[in-house]
Amino acid sequence: MKLFSQIRTRPRTTVALLALLCASLTGYAADAASPNNLDHGYQQMYNLDFPGAHATFLAYQQAHPEDPMGHVSNAAAYLFSEFNRLHVLESDLFVDDHNFENRNKLTPDPQLKAEFDKELTTSAALADKILAQHPQDKDALFSQVMTNGLRGDYAAMIEKRNLASLSYVKASRLQAERLLAIDSTCYDAYLAIGIENYLLGSKAAPVRWLLQMTGAQTDKAEGIQRLHLTADKGHYLAPFARLLLAVAALRDQDRQTARVLLAGLASQFPNNHLYAKELARIQ
Repeated sequence: MKLFSQIRTRPRTTVALLALLCASLTGYAADAASPNNLDHGYQQMYNLDFPGAHATFLAYQQAHPEDPMGHVSNAAAYLFSEFNRLHVLESDLFVDDHNFENRNKLTPDPQLKAEFDKELTTSAALADKILAQHPQDKDALFSQVMTNGLRGDYAAMIEKRNLASLSYVKASRLQAERLLAIDSTCYDAYLAIGIENYLLGSKAAPVRWLLQMTGAQTDKAEGIQRLHLTADKGHYLAPFARLLLAVAALRDQDRQTARVLLAGLASQFPNNHLYAKELARIQ
């Protein structure tokens, strides 16, 4: 299944939290009920049904053994389950810079980490194999964007390795730019650009200057614009982008925008207690 060719030809509806840091995940009309469909797995993941998501992604891997998206998607389910277990995505952690800078280093599940790394390694190997013959393959490129983004999220939010995370975030953004130069309608890829610009653009001016010297992008306004593209037109990552926008709104004291975003997520994913909890916090 070719992800972006399907996205262009089938209807999509339209989230947001990253390594910070979320739109609706659209199903494909012909595949919506299929257990091998990636869309179904992402729906399960955002609804905190991690066993179901893993089962769906593993079935997809068996049906599409050469597609790196099955493996990187399963890695995403491992990461989100660990985020959920460790309460990583609580908004008060990201709204207050002091809380974020002084967050505790968490104790990860070593078995989950091993499975997470295994899936990302397999996805990267499959993508490299495809790109060696077809350098402009959009699915393979997008799997690379996701692989580095997921590694960056794990490094920052669980291991508290901020410098390593920045390296992964930059790599993800560069790969996203390569993909978008081929097809500007691959809206999920804008998330990588949005995250780097928003996160680094929120730093103090001297820090932004130093980061720019390393080739990092630090335009906060552009970061928000890119997050909106994924939130409004994205596919698998639209809910994640919307959660990030809700956090950004809270940081700017825009509680009304945050309420609208969180209410939409809570309605779309009723089994995800995070959205309802965060909404209740700001009512």
